[in-house]
Amino acid sequence: MKLVELISAVQTSKDTLDRSRAFAEACGKGEYDQVTTSQDVPGFVSNALLMPFINEAIMCLEKGVATRDDIDKTFRLGMAHPMGPLQLGEYSIGLDTCLSIQQTLYMGTSDSKYRPSVLLERMVDAQWLGRKSGKGFYEYDDN
Repeated sequence: MKLVELISAVQTSKDTLDRSRAFAEACGKGEYDQVTTSQDVPGFVSNALLMPFINEAIMCLEKGVATRDDIDKTFRLGMAHPMGPLQLGEYSIGLDTCLSIQQTLYMGTSDSKYRPSVLLERMVDAQWLGRKSGKGFYEYDDN
């Protein structure tokens, strides 16, 4: 991971945040390691933005708006993302983790934009978690 997201709570002093940033930067392994900060809110900035993106892609698939391949291809080729949202959710994160984060965001904010997709819930119920289980939106063969 090339990023450290520092979260400051209401009681975090500027000195503590500065020392934490210096420590995180000192742990870096290369010129591309970066440190960002955000407030202590549900999902911080990373998950508060990423999870609705992945969840919305799942809802588009669920509603038949586009196929799995077209959704992911649109973001790889049209938006210059290294992988599409469906592949990202199950390959790098795991659908069970996506669901857990989405539920935490929804409960922590009561904002309907964080309501998990029914398809995401069903896939996790079926243990179709993506790469970690071998099946999700894609199939994985670790052999």
